Amino acid sequence: MSYVPRLHRKYKEEVLSGMMTKFAYKNAMQIPQIQKVVLNQGVGAAVNDKKLVDAAVDEMSKITGQKAQATFSKKAISNFKLREKMPIGAKVTLRNDRMYDFLDRLITISLPRVRDFQGLNSKGFDGRGNFTMGVTEQIIFPEIDIDKVNKITGMDVTIVTSSKTDEECLELLKLLGFPFKIK
Repeated sequence: MSYVPRLHRKYKEEVLSGMMTKFAYKNAMQIPQIQKVVLNQGVGAAVNDKKLVDAAVDEMSKITGQKAQATFSKKAISNFKLREKMPIGAKVTLRNDRMYDFLDRLITISLPRVRDFQGLNSKGFDGRGNFTMGVTEQIIFPEIDIDKVNKITGMDVTIVTSSKTDEECLELLKLLGFPFKIK
């Protein structure tokens, strides 16, 4: 028997039937699903210290369990002392089992560790059925050792779904267990 992440099992057993009854799809293939999760971290101080990008790549690799990539500037901006093709951040794209494992850890372990957490803001939808949220501190993830952190930085987590509208995406994420603010 192969390994199936807990959140993927929940999607198959509970979310599919819940979405089918709420939106009355004609076909089970119309039900939206999560396609990928993209984590992005910009390191603005990397202009002065190149080691910060290496630290960001290392931390993202620990958080996700997948090797992160450094991102590079596209053009030079003299006011920011930024040159073209200079490393300025890190990114990771997660799919399949790693994606479900990361989302499960995000929902159950990391988000409850945020100080004064009131729930996710439902304004993070882009109009096309994708959701983006910001994490202000990378130390909410248990994989990060607080003593070894040079600088506390935030990151963006984008959840790309196959849903057509924001309402479908919101319902999908609620059924998966995302804690949204109650209006």
